[in-house]
Amino acid sequence: MNRSGQSVGKFARYYKLLPEQVLVVHDELDFDVGVAKLKKGGGHAGHNGLRDIISHLGSGDFYRLRLGIGRPSAEKAVVNYVLSEPASDELSLLLQAFDRCQNPVRFLVLGEAQKAVSELNCQGKQ
Repeated sequence: MNRSGQSVGKFARYYKLLPEQVLVVHDELDFDVGVAKLKKGGGHAGHNGLRDIISHLGSGDFYRLRLGIGRPSAEKAVVNYVLSEPASDELSLLLQAFDRCQNPVRFLVLGEAQKAVSELNCQGKQ
């Protein structure tokens, strides 16, 4: 995953996509498990996959669907945590997050980015 920019860059160049026409779905340590948020642009925040994508697209101006996986306990290394299978309760939360993302991603594909961002990022704030 740390070299995902190679394939994303080739795909974008082949289809002549601008960075803002790309959606990257990635794990987010800074969100609780199951939290999903959509945003456009930004840096890599230490995420090696995002760093590589930014490098190969030449820009960080793409959409990011960030799926929370939480942080590991102090005794577990981040790399081992990220690459390990989630516990069954965490898997359930992740699957629910995927379900919540379907409609907003559809809006994004249809060119209604603001509607997509608003719908997903406002879920659960009632």
